[in-house]
Amino acid sequence: MFGRNKNQPSFAQASEDKPEPQVPKEIKTLLEWKSPSRPFKRRDRDYFTTIAAIVFLIGVILLFIKEFLLIGVMLALMFVSYVLATVEPEEVDHRITTEGITTGGKSYLYSELKDFYFTKKWNDIILNVNTKLKFPGRLLILLGGMDEKKVKEELGKYLSFRETPVVTWMDNGGSAKFGRLAERFKATVSQTVLLQRRRRFESCIFRHGIATAAF
Repeated sequence: MFGRNKNQPSFAQASEDKPEPQVPKEIKTLLEWKSPSRPFKRRDRDYFTTIAAIVFLIGVILLFIKEFLLIGVMLALMFVSYVLATVEPEEVDHRITTEGITTGGKSYLYSELKDFYFTKKWNDIILNVNTKLKFPGRLLILLGGMDEKKVKEELGKYLSFRETPVVTWMDNGGSAKFGRLAERFKATVSQTVLLQRRRRFESCIFRHGIATAAF
């Protein structure tokens, strides 16, 4: 009556059928280095003087055509350029592991990354890593003293390497907008110069006519 059911598994069998807990994989650091957070090039006084003169000239032209929004954008860009050229970037830590990439205190899994390639700006070699995230869409990591071949070798085990950088729609859009803005500035400057010459020519003719009438 109180005997064990034949179909009921024993305690030993139940223990054997219980799945063993998964041991977490050990994360190994493959490469680790420090570098500035962005490229930096110190500018001299002539650089800022030239920029200020150009901004002043364009600002006067935009003021005449009442492009106040562009004036604000131009002044903001001038301020950002001044800060980037005078304030040295901070040193940040970078680490490539068997799980992903850690840069600036933030970690990204390989499942969140697409591919990578290298670019150069001034004297700095930059590791570009495209991501699957909305933000950031691309990681920019300065190699500093780290060997480019070592980074390519270790990172190539997990991500695809591209010999030619991929230009996204944001890059194209930014280039197109900058090109249209430059063309607009050029056309405005040309029209202003022609208008000034015309006024000077008319003024000279007017003065010459008055002088002739006086004699």
